[in-house]
Amino acid sequence: MGNYIRETLTMGKYEDTVKLLTSKGKFFVDLGLDRTKEVLALFDNPQEKIKCIQIAGTNGKGSVAAILSAILTAAGYKTGLYTSPHIFEYTERIKINGVDISQEDFADYISSVIEKADSKDIHLTEFEILTVAMFKYFADKEIDIAVLETGLGGRLDATNVVSKNLCSIITHIDLDHTERLGDTKDKIAYEKAGIIKPECPVVTLEGYEAIKNRADELNSLFVLTTPYVEPVFFKSLSLKGLHQQENLALALAAIRLLFKNIDDNTIIKGLMRVHHICRFQYIKDKNLLVDGSHNPNGIRALAENLDIYFPDMKRRFIFGCLKTKDFRKMVDVLFNFDRYEDNPPEIYFYQFDSESACAVETLQDTCIYFSKKLNSMDEIEFSDDVLTVICGSFYMLPHLIKKEWLESSEG
Repeated sequence: MGNYIRETLTMGKYEDTVKLLTSKGKFFVDLGLDRTKEVLALFDNPQEKIKCIQIAGTNGKGSVAAILSAILTAAGYKTGLYTSPHIFEYTERIKINGVDISQEDFADYISSVIEKADSKDIHLTEFEILTVAMFKYFADKEIDIAVLETGLGGRLDATNVVSKNLCSIITHIDLDHTERLGDTKDKIAYEKAGIIKPECPVVTLEGYEAIKNRADELNSLFVLTTPYVEPVFFKSLSLKGLHQQENLALALAAIRLLFKNIDDNTIIKGLMRVHHICRFQYIKDKNLLVDGSHNPNGIRALAENLDIYFPDMKRRFIFGCLKTKDFRKMVDVLFNFDRYEDNPPEIYFYQFDSESACAVETLQDTCIYFSKKLNSMDEIEFSDDVLTVICGSFYMLPHLIKKEWLESSEG
């Protein structure tokens, strides 16, 4: 009975903390480092006590982070991992050696950060609160290395308060969040290059001048790698999708640059244990594929991977996205006439519970094929003959899928 009461109290505290964290007073975006630095100073700057690998980019940064974390953990390092967004619980964002922060610790650290900030009348955003709590948690747990995925951009992202990195990694760059990061790839590359630190190397696959120039300015080693990896490593990677080869190449380049003590067998062991849900994840017993492809580049990768992994199977799509995204391009790529001329897919559009969700009617007007509005997953009958693909915004996924579905998946 004692354990039950304690768990109930913990759950209540966690839920109350999440409500506070997601309140309108916290849930907004205001890029900048000053507020985060002020509050971190109140905690004696825990970010300076941690060795960090920081990752920015439009697509793939979460996968690169997950791959690095798994390899470092397999090599015996106590590894912190900070990613976003989460699918089901906020605790998914902060991990040590692949294990989520407990709900009790999450509530304690978040509450502590909010109380400290409020006492000095510092108005942190949700992401800034999470970032400060993450640094404090990792420092208290005395981790060896933190792998940090930036939230938005890089230069002004809250994670960019560290003064020194083991390494910076910049993944594929594309047009996304253009209202905040710029309307060209070069402008976005400039923002991503902001994570490069003086005399700390940067690894990338794309030779943008903004990245090279920033590295030169800071006397930082500029490592331009190729997307090729040895087949034994790619075959060992638990994450599926041809696009993961680029992410794996970046992770391996960083490992080989920084950790020459990690041998190939350890790398393979780590790759087999990479866990990053809802990234081209296949649930075999439902013939269901879930993919958080939330921008045109992600949708393009999804479409190509479907043709490779499921070339002859009839498809059913369930799609929803934010109205701030380039949804017209996403719909055009996903339901391209040349791809489905002879075998049109079954299409459902879904408007999830968010003020920013794109309306079903808007998506239907954009699509060249007949489509239906999805109200509930009860309308969907899974079948061995039809591949169901749920894709689009990460914020949509918890409304449509169950955690136990993913836990039963090997993909």
